[in-house]
Amino acid sequence: MMIEDVLQVGNQAMWIAMLLAAPILLTALVIGLVIGMIQAATQIQEMTLSFIPKLLGIVGVLVIAGPWMLSMMLDWFRELVLDIPMLIG
Repeated sequence: MMIEDVLQVGNQAMWIAMLLAAPILLTALVIGLVIGMIQAATQIQEMTLSFIPKLLGIVGVLVIAGPWMLSMMLDWFRELVLDIPMLIG
């Protein structure tokens, strides 16, 4: 196994991880920003107020994007397992 192969697999793993985490993180970011603006406008300074909307948003994203995320992860893993003979040979 060459160093280029290791770097390529690592690069693919990082790219897949970024693509899988992006919908969840962006949802939490947008909901937190909106709740923060509402809190600033109404001067309600409760730290736990944004927890439930973020949780519901993340669950919604997982319901909507979950099958896509799972298929992307399984496709990459299947490709990685099928490439093992080429990587070690």
